[in-house]
Amino acid sequence: MRFHTRKWVKPEDLNPNSTLFGGRLLAWIDEELALYSVVQLQNNKVVTKHMTEINFRSSARQGDIVEIGIDVVRFGTTSITLMCQVRNMMTREIIITIDSITMVGLGDDGKPIVHGKTKIEYINDRIND
Repeated sequence: MRFHTRKWVKPEDLNPNSTLFGGRLLAWIDEELALYSVVQLQNNKVVTKHMTEINFRSSARQGDIVEIGIDVVRFGTTSITLMCQVRNMMTREIIITIDSITMVGLGDDGKPIVHGKTKIEYINDRIND
């Protein structure tokens, strides 16, 4: 799992139990998945199409730092399928896992567009082209 971003849990991120609100965490995940997909598909019009079961395994409290990790499962014709894991940097516990998230690249007409990607690209891959 490649961890791409960290978030610091602040008071406004908490639920009435004083733990990280699940909706806030899902918003962070969705944003990170979109950013990752935009870079990989080289298309700034990317939407979330599908997520499999979301498994909350533990939580985080104010002051904790959480890391969002993403890996590519596969490239489709118009999509990229990812997996995600979030962990609490303070307790080392896994907070959430999502086995499959499908992100779709759109054209100017708002419909899926073929992207032609077949593997993860890193900045060095694009510089050397």
